[in-house]
Amino acid sequence: MKLLVIGAGNMGLTYAEAMSKSKLLKKRNIMILDSSDEKIESLNKISHFDVFKDPKDCVPQADLIFLAVKPYHADELFGKMAPIVTKGQIVISLMAGVTIKHIQDALDLAKVVRTMPNLPAKVGKGLTSYTASEEVSRIELLTIENLLNTTGKSIQVKNENFIDASTGISGSGPAYVFYFMQSMMEAALQMGFSENVSKVLVSQTFTGAVDLFNQDDISPNRWMELVASKGGTTRAALDSMDDNNVNELIKEAAFAAFNRAIELGKDK
Repeated sequence: MKLLVIGAGNMGLTYAEAMSKSKLLKKRNIMILDSSDEKIESLNKISHFDVFKDPKDCVPQADLIFLAVKPYHADELFGKMAPIVTKGQIVISLMAGVTIKHIQDALDLAKVVRTMPNLPAKVGKGLTSYTASEEVSRIELLTIENLLNTTGKSIQVKNENFIDASTGISGSGPAYVFYFMQSMMEAALQMGFSENVSKVLVSQTFTGAVDLFNQDDISPNRWMELVASKGGTTRAALDSMDDNNVNELIKEAAFAAFNRAIELGKDK
């Protein structure tokens, strides 16, 4: 099996590095295509990558093609790929908003998998949701799932609507967490803590809370009840959030990302 990653930005390189360790490749190098001379020079120093600048030199060789370019570069890329793709190749898209049908029509290929990755893939803690065209076999999909799992976990969703929805939850979600962390760090600084201590206070609090949540079958609401005693400090904080409608504002933010993902798809 020959694997090609097109686009060596943050996400493309993250997946390429993780997948290079997969036993499915049987020690074959991953091919990487990028247009940046500076990037190519850097990648050529990595022994487990075969690096290319011209699509003609690598696209026809690939069995699986991962698309990791920005959505606004998609049509330009498809124009270069269309004359040189071969029937039976499987395209796996990491691009937000670009639909399976758009990729099928642009490349005249039937087998397409659309995914929504997220940033924690960089540390092996990613979540990738995916769905596929009906032409992709179960065995092929299992292979792709195993490759996606090299960056963390993956979940198969029913259709592309859920890819857009997962954009609003897991795809954009790390930024919501960082937003909340930044606010808590700023509060800690205002209380007189140093920047370093503020970071430790906040990061360890998030890590511990997530570990607690994952170890027990207890809902977030129940955890809040266990932490917040009547008339106590935590209840004062939660009451403030309720008074300021924070719960609804977070949901509105998630739906804003969801709706934007749909808009991006319509643009294509």
